[in-house]
Amino acid sequence: MPETIIDTRKELIEACKSGNRYAQKKLYEDYCDAMYTVCYRMVQNHDDASDILQNAFISIFNNIDKFKYESTPGAWIKRIVVNHCMNHFRGRKVQYEELKDYDAADEEAPIEIGPELLEINAIKKAINSLSDGYRSVVNLYLIEGYDHKEIAQILGITENTSKTQYHRAKKKLRQLLEEYKIAC
Repeated sequence: MPETIIDTRKELIEACKSGNRYAQKKLYEDYCDAMYTVCYRMVQNHDDASDILQNAFISIFNNIDKFKYESTPGAWIKRIVVNHCMNHFRGRKVQYEELKDYDAADEEAPIEIGPELLEINAIKKAINSLSDGYRSVVNLYLIEGYDHKEIAQILGITENTSKTQYHRAKKKLRQLLEEYKIAC
């Protein structure tokens, strides 16, 4: 099949819906790097991230007819990729803990860390060393931009559990960054 010129995202999606292999390849190429980054950030393993990405794109192409333009193609693809990452965690029985005396006001309290601690490698190292449950909520909330209601739906947990995980993860990050500061 000759390569055709596809000018818009809508034309690309419609071409994918009609089974155009060139369009499917282009959609994959347009999103694979960013979505791999999402996968790796979530699961912290290159092989698992690659497998999840491939399975997610199989789902994307199998379900492309269900895309109704209620969001951007990128947001729809990202949601599928994140869901596949969460399925990976469900298979591993990731534990989420709920605080009994959780105060939602604590969630919005700023993390007070001096500028010397904000070195990106220290932050990445600290996030990567979090437990799977903490890391998944931190990534979904801070990096991917989901709110706690959306995170609860994605992870199959309560909204309060999402807030709890985020609250505890912030405390752990503060502790880890202080330790990294002392070690330097």
